[in-house]
Amino acid sequence: MKGGRQTDFAYQAVYRYLTNLISEVGTEARVKLPSLRHLAERLNVSISTIQYAYSLLEKEGRVYSVAKSGYYALPVSSNGPYISGNDLLETVYVSTRRPDMLVLSGDEPALLLSLDSPLLLLERELVRQYPRQLQSLSQPCGELELRTALAARYTSSPVRCWHADDVYIGADLRGVLEILIAVFGLAGATVVVESPCDWGILRLLQAAGVRVIELPLQDNGCLDLDALSHLLETEVVRLVMLSSGVSMPMGSLMPASDRRHVAQLLELQGCWVLENDIYGELAFEQPQWRFRDLVGAERLIVFSTFEKIIGPEAPYGYLLSRHSSAELQRHFLLRAFRLSPIRQKAIARLYTSGRFDQHLQVLRRMLKERMQHMTQLLHERFADSLQFILPAGGATVWVRSLRPVDLRRVFQRLLKQRILVAPGELFSIHGLHSQNLRLSHTGSGTQDLDAALSCLADALRLEMLE
Repeated sequence: MKGGRQTDFAYQAVYRYLTNLISEVGTEARVKLPSLRHLAERLNVSISTIQYAYSLLEKEGRVYSVAKSGYYALPVSSNGPYISGNDLLETVYVSTRRPDMLVLSGDEPALLLSLDSPLLLLERELVRQYPRQLQSLSQPCGELELRTALAARYTSSPVRCWHADDVYIGADLRGVLEILIAVFGLAGATVVVESPCDWGILRLLQAAGVRVIELPLQDNGCLDLDALSHLLETEVVRLVMLSSGVSMPMGSLMPASDRRHVAQLLELQGCWVLENDIYGELAFEQPQWRFRDLVGAERLIVFSTFEKIIGPEAPYGYLLSRHSSAELQRHFLLRAFRLSPIRQKAIARLYTSGRFDQHLQVLRRMLKERMQHMTQLLHERFADSLQFILPAGGATVWVRSLRPVDLRRVFQRLLKQRILVAPGELFSIHGLHSQNLRLSHTGSGTQDLDAALSCLADALRLEMLE
């Protein structure tokens, strides 16, 4: 590590080391990468720094993790096969990192417009302002300035207020959720989630031994209240996970009246509510009420990340909770997240200066324009074959085949043409959404998108004929 440039952060040097290591792999079989502990000892850095670098590579699709096994990578090969096996998620991860692949499967809103450059400029200014000895002081739950800024942002009234001590920041969202699972004893417990649901969250719950019950969202973004009521009466449900605003990947926004009815039902049953706020800022029209405005704070936990809006230079995850503070602090201390205090201060300044909100307004407008262009193309080319919900926010469109089709075969046809889409079955662990696809509109130009949708139309027609 000492051979790197002095201006580098440790994780950047580790990231480059791992990138070179992956490129040296000389086989088409999946290759196990060194463990966190082994790399930490080899490179003389903390385990959390290694985990941070691995998480960035996982976001880019260059590596993937297997529960209780470790991290794996496959070499980039322009001539190798595009389907690595029967594991659909592995195939998506492997294909994403191929340089000649047109990726319509992702969900990275900040690809359109990130705050990475302003963040790094702020960081350089702060490095000059703060003595090095202050930079080295570790705050295991996160930098106080950033926790204070987040608490202020989530406070909506004197009754619904948050304080810095209620905020916990970790190296990435996965690490924060793993702590939450441990502290609230979710292993072996029953958790109800909206469906479709982010595949990363689903597989994390599954790997932790959580019993997951999926409750399908209706096309209007509502939950079946009768089904939810019956579920809560017949099952011992520890926690219900709900979106704070727009529900991804469907892109729907639950009406305020239904949101109140769901909150009343959960209040009646006394359930814990886990509010997923990852996409809370990305609704084109902000909802009147969020669940944190309707549910008592004594039963509420909120989690989110900065990455969807700021960009990959801010991959930290965070959660807000007024309860189990001693246990949460203990677990964050044991995790030993070593996050750059200067970078956290820089993120805090983005909030307090108003730069974050200015950026967010522009990003929402750009996402909406991209969404309108994609939905227009879908209307023109797929009126008789695909149905979609007009997204209320985010960077993707959720589509459903109007006729029974083997969409996994459609996925494979497109893969051979170097086009990657996300099959709906990835967003369920119980076999739901096999007739759906998630399509992104942020990672390609207009011409590429037009060509890719033409290939999708051809693949659907061929599949229907067989």
